[in-house]
Amino acid sequence: MSEALNYHNDTKHSEQSIRSNAHYLDWDNKPIPFKIYNSLDPILLPREADQTGVTALSAVAQSTLERNTEKIPDTADLSRLLYFSAGITKIKRYPGGEVFFRAASCTGALYEIDLYLVCGDLPGLPAGVYHFGPHDLALRLLRQGDFRPAVAQATASEETVAHAPLTIVCTGTFWRNAWKYRTRTYRHFGWDNGTLLANLLAMSTALGLPARLIMGFVDSEINRLLDLDTDREVAFSMVSLGHTSEKTNPALMELPALNYSILPLSEREVDYPELRHVHAASSLVSSEDVQQWRAGAGATPSSVAASEPVPETVPQDPIEQVILRRASSRRFKRDSITLAQLQTMLRCATQGIDADFLASPAEQLNELYVIVNAVEGVEPGAYYFRRSDGTLELLKSGDFRADATYLDLGQALAGDASAAVFMMADLNSILNRFGNRGYRAVQTEAGVIGGKLYLAAYAQHLGASGLTFFDDDVTAFFSPHAAGKSTIFLVAIGKGAKE
Repeated sequence: MSEALNYHNDTKHSEQSIRSNAHYLDWDNKPIPFKIYNSLDPILLPREADQTGVTALSAVAQSTLERNTEKIPDTADLSRLLYFSAGITKIKRYPGGEVFFRAASCTGALYEIDLYLVCGDLPGLPAGVYHFGPHDLALRLLRQGDFRPAVAQATASEETVAHAPLTIVCTGTFWRNAWKYRTRTYRHFGWDNGTLLANLLAMSTALGLPARLIMGFVDSEINRLLDLDTDREVAFSMVSLGHTSEKTNPALMELPALNYSILPLSEREVDYPELRHVHAASSLVSSEDVQQWRAGAGATPSSVAASEPVPETVPQDPIEQVILRRASSRRFKRDSITLAQLQTMLRCATQGIDADFLASPAEQLNELYVIVNAVEGVEPGAYYFRRSDGTLELLKSGDFRADATYLDLGQALAGDASAAVFMMADLNSILNRFGNRGYRAVQTEAGVIGGKLYLAAYAQHLGASGLTFFDDDVTAFFSPHAAGKSTIFLVAIGKGAKE
């Protein structure tokens, strides 16, 4: 556990670290936001697909689906899953170029998370290993044939993987994010993977496809399956999708190197060895490691819905419409939101997820602390969100807009927002339980919660923005209640203002 703790402590923000580590962006060397295979033909996914009609808040709040029937996605399902989680939804053009904004929030709009598919024969798509290209909404075939036994082997026969017609693997590319954020990039892997997963899980619910977040797998086996250059790109998490009654048996498979030509991200890359070091420390190297990981969680796949029904009085906008509307607020009005709106966001974000590091969807690694600036019927102050009954426990009252601004690295967003939601966790306890791999889990879960807050905010025609923070100052502000906890992620929510 010391490796993850050392990394976390070494990458904390403080007033001193900000002043002494000025970083100037080399715009001429900015990495491209896509992984592009030079020689592989695209398999175009359908661009037009019927909307699910499922309301966004219902899709976000739902955590699990029954797994007792056949649920096999077709190419239209794949298109919706991939487009609404990682696809390009907006393009902004500037005199110096253009920025491609995607369905889920990402730090710096750098989009370092890539998606790969490992599937059996699906309606309209032969079995194989594929890479998803957001730039043309297309798949590219990397390996032909059914390689699900290799994934089952790497996950030590994880039950949902063994019965999944499709597993999506999420990878992170170091340089694409480190160009701006340097050694903090490994934190961002979790945040940005998590916000993407929030979309993916909501869409899988809307499509009636059971999904489970899998963090326990032998890293080297998945990296080899995808033919990754692990000095630059690494497997970070995966999601089992759908269900078949037929079980895939684990098997070691022949995986020759592919050596496909890939377009360079930029003219030159700056290496940050700390990123590879913490990733290696958090990697699992054998089936025994994976089994130990799973035993630490005590988790079994859930097939019982754990969410409360969404009231009919809240907005009923469909999930696809909300994802297309979602952005990251760059300014907030200092207006109030209602208590019902805040509670809806907090409850939707914390209904739980089906994950192999949680004993049940009722469990959660992160705890939520909130600075309330402007919520009707709620006294301004610092609060702790109690998941057990969905209430806010007052820790101290007062106007803390200036404190929220300071904690957000002196940025106005958290101070102007109606509320600032801090995800905090007892890292020592988590790492004692899971080892260094627990760091991946807690950061990713925080990203999922943050992504759900985003969607629940925009479903109610509000705004949201993921932010960074002065780590230890946040803990001090919420102490003594938060004593011994580490700050993981921050999302500000409120009424967005036009720039």
